[in-house]
Amino acid sequence: MSETHVSSSSSPALSAAAPGDSQLEQASGTQSTFRVAALQMVSTPDRERNLADAERLIAEAAADGAQLVLLPEYFCFMGFKDTDKLAVREAYRDGPIQRFLADAARRHKLWVIGGTLPVTAPEPSRVLNTTLVFDPQGHEAARYDKIHLFNFEKGEESFDEARTICPGDEVRTFQSPFGRVGLSVCYDLRFPELYRRMGDCALIVVPSAFTYTTGHAHWEMLLRARAVENQCYVLAAAQGGKHENGRRTWGHSMLIDPWGEIVAVRDEGAGVVAGTLERTRIDEVRQSLPAWRHRVLS
Repeated sequence: MSETHVSSSSSPALSAAAPGDSQLEQASGTQSTFRVAALQMVSTPDRERNLADAERLIAEAAADGAQLVLLPEYFCFMGFKDTDKLAVREAYRDGPIQRFLADAARRHKLWVIGGTLPVTAPEPSRVLNTTLVFDPQGHEAARYDKIHLFNFEKGEESFDEARTICPGDEVRTFQSPFGRVGLSVCYDLRFPELYRRMGDCALIVVPSAFTYTTGHAHWEMLLRARAVENQCYVLAAAQGGKHENGRRTWGHSMLIDPWGEIVAVRDEGAGVVAGTLERTRIDEVRQSLPAWRHRVLS
């Protein structure tokens, strides 16, 4: 399917920040540019096939110069029933999905944010929907368990993630060469207070599997709102297409800049959505419209 790259040159003119005047609360020595990619998939009930598809997309992104890749929610498995995920759940730090992510990061020498995978929870009838981050040496850098669980009823569509997923309860970020990266998953996108709790991020990631109905209505506006209100980049990797289990997901994986401009997007089908983050772009936006500095409420 189509992929569109949108130039940021159409955005309003913004005054440039003075050299070294970065407003990000980041460690010194971070990179001024950073190549990232969102990997869009149409995952199946076959774990091994999904991992093979993910490897192909990671390799494609790496060949294009990506330094960080983001897989979608449920990249490794989308079963016929919600309870099917229990059969592929893994103990934390043990299992073929986690080994795949660590090996891919090491082999391609890039950061891998592993969408989500089902991790063993205290309750045997539920799992944690977990994002794991691996650095270019294949070492785990961060873990986030999805906090907000999707519930939607409309016509014949019915979703209630709490039946098979335990919610997480901790906000998570990690430090990348470009700066702080905030971790969130899918339905989290509707809760802006989560993103404020992350602190000053250069990039927010949103691996997702939005339904076609909710995606068509709200996906783009929510992603752009999170970018605008936090004045940082947002990278969203989605499931996008008709799945073997009959479900249709919205897709439209995209990269959005701190002014809310869409840098790159893919509508449906598996593929890579890539772009380059620029620290000067964050500084320009925050200097021209210093909303981040003007926060009053905690």
